[in-house]
Amino acid sequence: MSVGIFGGTFNPIHWGHLRAAEEVAEQLELERVLFVPSASPPHKRDAGIAPAELRLAWVRDAIADNPRFTADPLEIERGGRSYSVETLREIGARLAPELPVFVIGCDAFAEIAEWREPDALLRLAHFAVMTRPPADAGTLREWLPQSLAGAIEFAPDSRSGRHREAGTRLRLIEISALDVSSSDVRRRLRGGHSVRYLLPETIRHDVEKSEVYAAA
Repeated sequence: MSVGIFGGTFNPIHWGHLRAAEEVAEQLELERVLFVPSASPPHKRDAGIAPAELRLAWVRDAIADNPRFTADPLEIERGGRSYSVETLREIGARLAPELPVFVIGCDAFAEIAEWREPDALLRLAHFAVMTRPPADAGTLREWLPQSLAGAIEFAPDSRSGRHREAGTRLRLIEISALDVSSSDVRRRLRGGHSVRYLLPETIRHDVEKSEVYAAA
């Protein structure tokens, strides 16, 4: 497993995103991590989301000094609603016969049955399921919706698993408890408060200057 896919709104990208990606890459010995900002996430309202091109630019600036990280604009270039299954198919075709590693938080993993073609998602990629503070207790068996659990053969401790037919693997990855969220960053900006040390300095000034998160 050498290429990870880290998707998300990145609204905006912050230290929690970056540290999580670094720790997943280190634990799985990934050669590359592709940050894939969504164009228009189907599970979130468009209100309050910065323009896609701005979010992509911030991601590029935030990861510029890490040779293992790359920003991939495919969802933004594709436009419309961003569905992970389409992204995995497209990137998977580039990497074939190797499969990518889909990096996902445990909270999103628990809701994956509501995503487009959830059965296909589990076949198209290996999964690195991150703990996210404060939700750092639990196992893959507990988080994976029951409608999908039958397809997975879990290890005795339920911290890893294997798709019975596709052979794709799932692994729980514990990451450092950096309790930083994009929603908190946006709240602070709307209130005119400092976000120093929550965002990389390479993008903090641009995020503040853009005023996209300023109070209406």
